[in-house]
Amino acid sequence: MATLGMSPAEKEAVQRFRADVVDPSMTQLVIVDFWAEWCGPCKALTPVLEKVAADYADKGVVLAKVDTDKDQFIAAQFQIRSIPTVYAMFQGQLVADLTSARTESQLKAMLDQLLRQLPISGEAQSQEAELEPLIAMGEQVLAEGDAERALSIFDQLAEMAPEHHAVLSGRIRALVAAGQVEEAEAAIAALPEDVAKLPDVQRAAAALALARSAPAVDDLAPLEAAVAANPDDLQARFDLANARMAAGDREAAASGFLSIVAADRAWNDDAARQQLLKLFEVVGLEDPWVSAQRRKLSAILFG
Repeated sequence: MATLGMSPAEKEAVQRFRADVVDPSMTQLVIVDFWAEWCGPCKALTPVLEKVAADYADKGVVLAKVDTDKDQFIAAQFQIRSIPTVYAMFQGQLVADLTSARTESQLKAMLDQLLRQLPISGEAQSQEAELEPLIAMGEQVLAEGDAERALSIFDQLAEMAPEHHAVLSGRIRALVAAGQVEEAEAAIAALPEDVAKLPDVQRAAAALALARSAPAVDDLAPLEAAVAANPDDLQARFDLANARMAAGDREAAASGFLSIVAADRAWNDDAARQQLLKLFEVVGLEDPWVSAQRRKLSAILFG
């Protein structure tokens, strides 16, 4: 805002707006709330804005309030015709109109979208950048079958970021892979309901459910012998595939389930395909290995 030709009061208003809104917006996402003391809806919205701003402070979000009665000149510059009006500003520019967001969930959804698009580096983003390669390392170790080492990695990550969804998921899946099923169950039970519904945590819950349905077997030899003696015994092949899955041999497990689907898809109420789909969910639907196995399954079903 140019100050040429302004009155002293207007210049003071502009300077205050620059200090409270424009300057912070150079590095942060500023929620600008245009309000007034007499405005009932403004007072109803204030607690929502304050809570969300506090929740998102570590992501580089701050709240600035502009009283349209005291700062009429600023309100006029933004052509404020009704209140509450809520904007988002970044690097001195308006980037979104948040006025339609009247609930915490609506406001957070809009902020999440903005934060994905803008180069804002808050504490949370910095921590995420630090954690990302460490989480990837833990996932790789877990995929390679070293459950104890993976659990050690995720335990350390949990000390750094105890509420991080990917860390929670990795640690629970590592517990399952290490045979600590009861500990994994307790970890999931301790999570708040909204966290338990998140995709990462649902993946861990699927791993736990799979472990419950396919417990580890100390000696695979009897199952292998049963399949060798009678390849048409689909129950024996199913039990062997489950045992291999529990042992962490997902390749052999998937091969076993696929062979059952190829032999008789409807066997035992489609049990082999259903178990295979659970395995896919545990490994991760975006994993290249899952994509390859899906192609094999499609070729059997539709080829």
